[in-house]
Amino acid sequence: MMLRVVLAVLLPAAAYQSPLPTDCSDVYKAGSGRDGVYTIYPAGPTSPVQVYCDMSRDDVDNSAEKWTIIQRRQDGTVNFYMKWDHYKTGFGSAAGEYWLGLETMHLMTQAKSYELRVDMEDFEGQKVYAQYSSFSVGPESEGYTLNLGNFIKGAAGDSLKIHNGQKFTTTDRDQDTHSSNCARLVYGGFWFAACFGANPNGIYTWGPSPRAAGVQWNSFKGLEYSLKTMIMKIRPITE
Repeated sequence: MMLRVVLAVLLPAAAYQSPLPTDCSDVYKAGSGRDGVYTIYPAGPTSPVQVYCDMSRDDVDNSAEKWTIIQRRQDGTVNFYMKWDHYKTGFGSAAGEYWLGLETMHLMTQAKSYELRVDMEDFEGQKVYAQYSSFSVGPESEGYTLNLGNFIKGAAGDSLKIHNGQKFTTTDRDQDTHSSNCARLVYGGFWFAACFGANPNGIYTWGPSPRAAGVQWNSFKGLEYSLKTMIMKIRPITE
C-alpha cells in the first residue's frame, strides 16, 4: 500500500484551519491532541499523506511531544526490502509498520527545521532512544542526501554518525560508498556509507541474529542483535 494513496481523510477538512496541516505539530495546533493516524499535506491539498502522530507527554516538562513518525518497525508485517520508487513514495500502513517516503521527508524538512528522535526496544523490554539536533533530507536530484545534526542525548548512543551526508541506497539504486550494494547486503534501503552503524530497515527477526541481518543499532545492542521495535520521528525545532 502506497502511503500517498489515501482512501479516507480521518478528520473532516472543516476541523482544520487554512493552511492544511503539514505535520503532526500543525495537527496538534488545530486541536487534535491524541496519538493516532492523521492526514497531512506536505505538498498542498492535492497530495494528502497519512502519518502516525505521537502526541504523548514529555517526561521532563510534561509538554506534548507532537512527533511525526517517519519510519516504524514493530512486528515484521511489512516488507522493507523494497526498490527506489517504493522508498521514494512511501509504503506500509500508518497504523502499523511503514516508511513515510523520501519525497515527503524532503518536502517537510525544506519547509521547516526539524529534530530527530529514534526510539527502540529490545526483546528483553529495555527501551532507549537517540536524539539529534536537526534532520533534513535533500532533493531526489541529490540522492535524497541525509543531513543530520549533532547527537544530543539518549542511552541508545550515536549510531547514525557515519550515515550523515550519505545518499539513499536501495537494491536498484546504489549510492553508498561500499564496493558492493549495501541495500542488497543487508536487505533494506537506507542512507548507507560502507555500510552502516544503524540498519532500521533490515529484515525483521528476533533477538540474536547473524551479522547485518536484522533491525540493528550498533551502539545499543551491536550488529548481531535484531531489535523488537525501532521508530524514527521528527518534530519542528521551533514552533
